[in-house]
Amino acid sequence: MRPRILVLGTGGTIAGTARSRTGKAYAAGEVALETMLDAVRALGLEAELIPRTIAAIGSQDIGWTEWDALHAAIAEAEDDPSFAGIIVTHGTDTAEETAFLLDLTLPAGKPVVLVGAMRPSDAVGSDGMRNFANAVRLAGDPESAGRGVLVVMADTVFAAADVRKAATANIDAFRGYPRGPLARVTPATLDWFAPAHRIGRPARYAWPEALPRVAILTAGAGMDAKPVEALLGIGCKGLVLAGMGQGNAPRVVIEALAKAAANGVPVVRSARVDEGMVDRNVEVDDDATGLVAARALGPAKARILLMVLIANGVTDAARIQEAFDGR
Repeated sequence: MRPRILVLGTGGTIAGTARSRTGKAYAAGEVALETMLDAVRALGLEAELIPRTIAAIGSQDIGWTEWDALHAAIAEAEDDPSFAGIIVTHGTDTAEETAFLLDLTLPAGKPVVLVGAMRPSDAVGSDGMRNFANAVRLAGDPESAGRGVLVVMADTVFAAADVRKAATANIDAFRGYPRGPLARVTPATLDWFAPAHRIGRPARYAWPEALPRVAILTAGAGMDAKPVEALLGIGCKGLVLAGMGQGNAPRVVIEALAKAAANGVPVVRSARVDEGMVDRNVEVDDDATGLVAARALGPAKARILLMVLIANGVTDAARIQEAFDGR
């Protein structure tokens, strides 16, 4: 029997159209989801694809409205025995954030696969159709279950907690850290590198009614504490530092962040560096300042986790650190 797969469309480059087939300019989200699926069905893939449009936008504009609708649709499909898996078409700019948010708040049940493209649908060498075919292969495979939310790009499968966009325009723009790829996939083959490790596990956090305002502050040489004061002034309930090296910043900035933490605003130190751990008590004394080390999470995903924690009533630095240690 062909697997029945729910396809949730949000737009992105995979649904984009180019201003010139050989140029760089394009508009995201212009191709209707049903039109995309007609092209996929013409490939003769062994799957029944059921479309549902959530949005038709570039992923830079993804926010609470789209996240709430996606979560509800996926939860409904998880409970529907007729569906074998779920695919979400998504722009690449914020794919890691949407994937991680869903991963934190959904049980590790049926496969949930985010897929995008680095080139619009009508550009020379477009990667969207192959990526989509790979997503169908992934979402329809029973061995994809119990692994949490997955992202597939360039014949490579990543876990939501590890994936990040590491290049602006390359076809193979995505990387995984601290784990690398979980599998290699083509429309005909799927090779896992390890067994599923989350089979049957419930959602780690409840889906909130809303997400709090949490901002990312990027550290730079010579900066002062004014940006910290400004972010607190607009009502941020949490702050993420995209710091130098292992999450560092000028002394006056660290002092301002420590003051914010002492006043009940959780602060997480991550790094503006592309890859690597941010550990506790290296150059910054986290025990003394009350700050949290992001460990393997970069600024974008650190913000997502902190928002989810605060929304679930977790604001104590020690408990937040436990969550970042465990991801």
